[in-house]
Amino acid sequence: MSTSFPARKKVLIVPLDWGLGHATRDIPLIHELLNAGCEVVIAAEGKHAALLSREFPQLTILPLPGYHITYSQKGLFFGLKILQQVPKIWKAVKSEQAWLRKTVIEHGISAVISDNRFGLYHSSIPCVFISHQLLIKTPFGGVTERLLQKLNYRYIRRYSACWIPDFEGEPNLSGALAHPPELPGNTAYLGCLSRFEPKEGVEKKYDLLALISGPEPQRTNLEELLLAQIKQMPGMKALIVSGRPDQASQKEIAPGITQVSHLGAKELNEAMLAADMVLSRSGYTTLMDLAKLNKKGILIPTPGQSEQEYLGKYLMKKGYFYSVPQSQFNLRETLNATRNFPFTPFQHGQNMEAYKKIVQDFVKTL
Repeated sequence: MSTSFPARKKVLIVPLDWGLGHATRDIPLIHELLNAGCEVVIAAEGKHAALLSREFPQLTILPLPGYHITYSQKGLFFGLKILQQVPKIWKAVKSEQAWLRKTVIEHGISAVISDNRFGLYHSSIPCVFISHQLLIKTPFGGVTERLLQKLNYRYIRRYSACWIPDFEGEPNLSGALAHPPELPGNTAYLGCLSRFEPKEGVEKKYDLLALISGPEPQRTNLEELLLAQIKQMPGMKALIVSGRPDQASQKEIAPGITQVSHLGAKELNEAMLAADMVLSRSGYTTLMDLAKLNKKGILIPTPGQSEQEYLGKYLMKKGYFYSVPQSQFNLRETLNATRNFPFTPFQHGQNMEAYKKIVQDFVKTL
């Protein structure tokens, strides 16, 4: 007599191609889906596919073009450059809608988790939208932000659920971005969506860990700025991670200062724990990592990126991190300033990993 077992549910997860943060914050979700017995399929391309392939070499990664947003060299024109590309984004959303309809049939997809990609909803299966930006900050302020929020909600409401990687009350990491007066229906706060784990008693190896990330050309701008200054600081022990998972290089750029193109999750977790101070963009995924590991951080928002500039100011006012604009950044002066900054640890009890139960409950409904 043969015994039949229920087929594993196949969940498609798709990160937005805006920096690497969306891909890295999806890693704990993928682990939880696998723990819940799901078969996970990823859709990505380029650096995002390379990163997730390294973390999950056993999983299928389908090629799906991203939005391919280009960015201005000068932060002053960042917002205008994005607005000019709205037609291209809309075209990409329509394209991924057609792609999803075909993929659901060809691969037998049971559910979709879209990390901030607007066209991945489907009428026949549960689809989740992930975002910490319910209110989208712009350089132009009020009216523009209200119009974008209205458009944002129009798309979010086409999904079965909206998952927010933050905490519902205080303290929280996103401020007004994920805590607007009105929320879309069927929302849930995931807690701290970080792939890293804290550990006691880790030996300190670095005075500074610098995480270079974000869209070009600003990723390279920050890298060049930091390299020029850190070489002038003899005696410093530092590790610089360039945020290039599509490369594999390591070199000593000065005595005690090492630069690597990329670190896997385990190695980066250990490096963060072994550093006295972490320097990074105020990208939201990095903020969640810092909060979970209770690390002191220097934030350098991407110039012109209103979300990061808002988060830098908001979190510095709260005392969680020290923030400085890239145009004013001087490494020696910044490190001196942090010695007198009253860092306040971000503490949120047992809700750090609320996402685990939310994912488990979601899988039970499939």
